[in-house]
Amino acid sequence: MPARIVNGIEGVRALPVGEPLGQSELFEVTQEAVNQFAEATGDHQWIHVDVERAKNGPFGGPIAHGYLTLSLVPRLLPEIIEFTGFGLTVNYGCEKVRFPSPVPVGSKLRATATLDEVTDVKGGVQLAITMTIAVEDAPKPACVATILVRQLV
Repeated sequence: MPARIVNGIEGVRALPVGEPLGQSELFEVTQEAVNQFAEATGDHQWIHVDVERAKNGPFGGPIAHGYLTLSLVPRLLPEIIEFTGFGLTVNYGCEKVRFPSPVPVGSKLRATATLDEVTDVKGGVQLAITMTIAVEDAPKPACVATILVRQLV
């Protein structure tokens, strides 16, 4: 599905607050990605990287790091919404992050985004967007995060 294209500050202000903006395509979480994330962060907990041991663990196999799931936001959000007419996008932070359920290696994730608020900031606007990242066909989301994105002219 193509991303919703939003042009400039007026385009941002015209977005529907409190309504879903769309959803990403499915993204498969591989053991290779989990291992690379472990290398990058130094988080080598066995539940993530020791496939054989994880088979006997609480999830029946290895799971992705919660922060790996969160780190997919910059990859998945542009599949939902594309901003034009700005000179710079800044990931300003997160208001709240939760990991309600695990992401088994090999599963497929999909993100949805809902605009919570638009506020004026020096040189542009700040969007508070709730990103919900879910494992395909799972009853609960894997990650729910309210992110802050600044679009500067």
